[in-house]
Amino acid sequence: MEAKKVLFISQEVSPYVPDTPMSKLGCEIPQSIHGREFEVRIFTPKYGCINERRNQLHEVIRLSGLNLMIDDNDHPLIIKVATLLPSRMQVYFIDNDDYFHSMPDKGLETDLIPEDNDERIMFFTAGVMETVKKLRWLPAIIHCSGWVSALSPLYLRRKYADDPTFRSSKIVYALQPESFEGNLDERFVEKLEMNEFAHEDLAALTAGPVDFIALNKLAIDYADAIMQVTDDIAPELIEYAKQSGKPFLPYTPAEERKEAQLEFYRSLINEDEDE
Repeated sequence: MEAKKVLFISQEVSPYVPDTPMSKLGCEIPQSIHGREFEVRIFTPKYGCINERRNQLHEVIRLSGLNLMIDDNDHPLIIKVATLLPSRMQVYFIDNDDYFHSMPDKGLETDLIPEDNDERIMFFTAGVMETVKKLRWLPAIIHCSGWVSALSPLYLRRKYADDPTFRSSKIVYALQPESFEGNLDERFVEKLEMNEFAHEDLAALTAGPVDFIALNKLAIDYADAIMQVTDDIAPELIEYAKQSGKPFLPYTPAEERKEAQLEFYRSLINEDEDE
């Protein structure tokens, strides 16, 4: 039987960035399920702290060169790739000098500058979608992890709803505890509307300033299923996910996580096949 494709859109992936609970899971979870049943690829930002030579990143010319429009400005998209050992999974990096600054050996705080984060996640999300289209790689599951990936369900279900690359994909949003302080730019909704989203598509963002909770609620609104990755997720988000009525995988201890996640994926795929 041909392996089902799983696309991970991940905020942090070890060993490319310093070890944190999120970056470790960003490596461990995809590698644990990559095999005969599932073929996995990862997309992540190319943060400035990532040492390209040490991690053997190289630019993929055939995938680079596209300009993405954010707030009426063009931003060139650069795609780099590395191989994650020992699984030999392909990891793709979304790069751009405007949003991911070249500051090797510094922390992620040098890249995730609050006043730029709204445009940064718009660029990252659009970059992932356009690159997967070019690869002609049709994922059965799209697993979005971390707030940097939180726009992905919206883009997939609205902007790319009719694209054959993603039409049959099931979107899983993984709730992570790592947040950002304050609010995203007050023009965030306006910028999204300039990128072809209707005002009614953005209901979770229009009740007030867009903070971490509001951004995660938007992701839950458009995901097909939700996972709780750790045991310290904001209770408000867990309750919101459960009230959505969508399939929900609660926190599972590490020793049980792989089998629980595999079964969760299988149930989502079988749900489509049974229809």
